[in-house]
Amino acid sequence: MQVIVGAGAVGTIIAGRLAAAGEHVKLVSRSGGGPVHPLIERVAADAADAVALRSITHGASVIYNCVNPQYHAWPTDWPPINRALVGAAAASDAVLAITGNLYGYGRVDGPMTEDTPLAATGHKGRVRVAMWREALAAGIRTFEARASDYISPTSSVIELALPAMRAGKTVWLPGAPDAPHSYTYIGDVARTLIALAADERAWGRAWHVPSPPPMTSRSLLETVARVGGLPAPRLRAYPAPAVWAAGLTDKFAKEFREVRHQHVRPFVLDSSRVTATFGLTHTPVDEAVQSVLGSGTPSASMASGGRVPSKSTSE
Repeated sequence: MQVIVGAGAVGTIIAGRLAAAGEHVKLVSRSGGGPVHPLIERVAADAADAVALRSITHGASVIYNCVNPQYHAWPTDWPPINRALVGAAAASDAVLAITGNLYGYGRVDGPMTEDTPLAATGHKGRVRVAMWREALAAGIRTFEARASDYISPTSSVIELALPAMRAGKTVWLPGAPDAPHSYTYIGDVARTLIALAADERAWGRAWHVPSPPPMTSRSLLETVARVGGLPAPRLRAYPAPAVWAAGLTDKFAKEFREVRHQHVRPFVLDSSRVTATFGLTHTPVDEAVQSVLGSGTPSASMASGGRVPSKSTSE
């Protein structure tokens, strides 16, 4: 039995793939929602409730951390959730598979590898670094699969841009349209977590999810337009003062200030180590985009009309 905590995009994909392979899965979320399948048991619980989580995960071989608290609440919400997950893994002697990101590296010069120092100065990056170090210090079998911004139907630049693209409107971006940037297909995140959870060579280390060569948001959205049969996008970037001003009233925009550097200068992920070690490769970008476009329509509220978006495009 494997337990997935968090029924968002990554957790849902993992649950579906494990169930399709004949694995009994518990999918834990506050709402108790998720895909319907005979082998998926949907459980309503608070991930920060350590007692409940130990009971739910009793006998689990793998626990997947696919939780994603509200952006502004990371400093308060993540510590108790992480403690509960680490404790549950210790109690069940389960592998703790952590869905990670790149915030812990902070501002970088050059491509990020798994050896790049965890030198974050922002509070969100420091939270992620503390989580990883706590898991390592607990002596459990664990690993972290770190990805860049998603190629995904939700919480992505694609979700941000699609409504405006479909309406023939200008797409407003919070970063520079032509800055080199790594993007990671969400299906590859799920596939990597599943593969590494079953391979003891992965445990005790962080790994970068296979990702294509860096693109720009312009080139990614041009691919979306081509694959989706849409007109080429018209892109404009919010000026830095607008992003700062939006943070006075908008919680996400306030938090985005801390990581805006990722979107205005080169932000490149090197995932060659996971390929060399496990043979995992990234999904071709056209195929990833086709999958995303076929998975649902983003909310019309994300059609940018001149204000900094209030929903995260970075995870």
